Amino acid sequence: MKEKVRTAVKEALVNVFGEMADFETLAIAIEVPPEEKFGDFSTNAAMVCAKPLKSAPQKIAAKLLEELGKNEIFSSVTSAGPGFINMFIKPSVWHEEFKSIPDNPSEYGNGEPKSGGRIMIEFVSANPTGPLHIGHGRGAAVGDVLARLLKKAGHDVTTEYYVNDAGLQMENLGKSTYVRYRESFGESMEFPENGYKGDYIKDIAGEVVEKHGREFLDKPEAEALSFFTKYTADHILSDIKKDLDNFRVSFDNWTSEKTFHEGEKVEGVIKDLVAKGEIYESDGALWLKTTSAGDEKDRVVKRGNGATTYLAADIAYHADKYRRGFSELIDIWGADHHGYVARMKAAVKALGHDPESLKTLLIQLVNLKKGGEVVAMSTRSGEFTSLKDVVDEVGVDSARFFFLLRSYDSHLDFDIDLAKEQSSENPVYYVQYAHARICNILITARENGYAEIPPLNADLGALESEEEFRMIKKALAFPDLVADCAANLSPHPITHYLGELAGLFHKFYNLHRVVTDDKRLTNARLAMISRVRVVLANGLSILGVNAPEKM
Repeated sequence: MKEKVRTAVKEALVNVFGEMADFETLAIAIEVPPEEKFGDFSTNAAMVCAKPLKSAPQKIAAKLLEELGKNEIFSSVTSAGPGFINMFIKPSVWHEEFKSIPDNPSEYGNGEPKSGGRIMIEFVSANPTGPLHIGHGRGAAVGDVLARLLKKAGHDVTTEYYVNDAGLQMENLGKSTYVRYRESFGESMEFPENGYKGDYIKDIAGEVVEKHGREFLDKPEAEALSFFTKYTADHILSDIKKDLDNFRVSFDNWTSEKTFHEGEKVEGVIKDLVAKGEIYESDGALWLKTTSAGDEKDRVVKRGNGATTYLAADIAYHADKYRRGFSELIDIWGADHHGYVARMKAAVKALGHDPESLKTLLIQLVNLKKGGEVVAMSTRSGEFTSLKDVVDEVGVDSARFFFLLRSYDSHLDFDIDLAKEQSSENPVYYVQYAHARICNILITARENGYAEIPPLNADLGALESEEEFRMIKKALAFPDLVADCAANLSPHPITHYLGELAGLFHKFYNLHRVVTDDKRLTNARLAMISRVRVVLANGLSILGVNAPEKM
């Protein structure tokens, strides 16, 4: 509907003022006003066209009002303030547009296939040093739903998990398990200063004892540590994959940092950037010119002792993404990576790509609340709540929905008690109950002889109440919402939209009967709620949340 209004405004401008070469570049907005009394849609066209038309906004608005008034989709058009134009859509137009919602939930809101580049979304990418915690869960939900949104909007999207399985952290991980292994035989060994103390390390060490007994007690420490590092990392990564699969998050690719070192890709990209003058030598180390992208200082990519930094591997990894044909990269990181954005933008520029082709989303912290208290979390100390624990307690549907209740760049309080509650206070329950309630009404209608559901040829002119029109308008806003969320890389408005649509349905249900003695009205209402069900199911599908038929 918004596109119909946009087309009508453009045609009115052309009819009154003639073609404008810069029309497409003007910031002409078509918006839904905050209050119903201001119309179904409003536009700032008169104000933004004032300069190119060299006329006062009010004069432009007056001419547009007259022209728009001739368009058959509007019941009335008014102006307000400095030149805003408010437009009211005819009920019959709303009805006809509502009929266009297909029966198949997966189709509604789909965008046209986008020409151009391929998009790579890399998310979660948690180090294989411990179980996924709720912070990873929020990033997983955001990344997965963003990928679903972009695909629905018509983009070519690939998802990837980057496994940070190289460096000192992996040595500390292997040594942590090795120490616990020896302790199980009564031996004392100093625990690494930056080791991992969680019970999961003891459990993994116990597995090694069961499978290998005392085998590693007499082996050289270097040989034993090599085994324990690989065994522990593989075990944890396997558990991470299981947790993500259970959380309904899958990846097209899993890429290992270690392969970039083994394949000489890290050394290769350093040599290339040295040759291009983007990396220089100072004090025996090699430095990337990151200040060019706003970083506070240049960054080391290779130390004087020959060891490469994490940044060097990350540059090689991003170079590999571009080599694979991706033109837009979306990296989803934790909030603690804020200082890393500028140096990666500099790296992308140094590689010869537009820094704006790399978009970074920083996921803010999650506070898990239980019994009114915030649960402490620390991976190294072992005092953390894993994603698995949360999902086991509240369920996948609630976990995914709650992680998406707020924008990813805002802190989130995850109330585990509320997430388990089966009441209208629980937002996911509220939405799912609306879907289940509609399914139950449709079953009741069939039992009362209404065999054709939805009645595609129903006379929607029978729908006249405010509650019905608000629901129709909200349902028809879904395609625009999908497009906007994809364009803004912001999935959380979907949860709010579904809550609003469910609320409109619940209010309608409490005030009106669907199956009545009036067959015309019953058919119209059945057609309406069946399409609302389609939109609810579609939105929940984007979120990776079930749309139950019974509750």
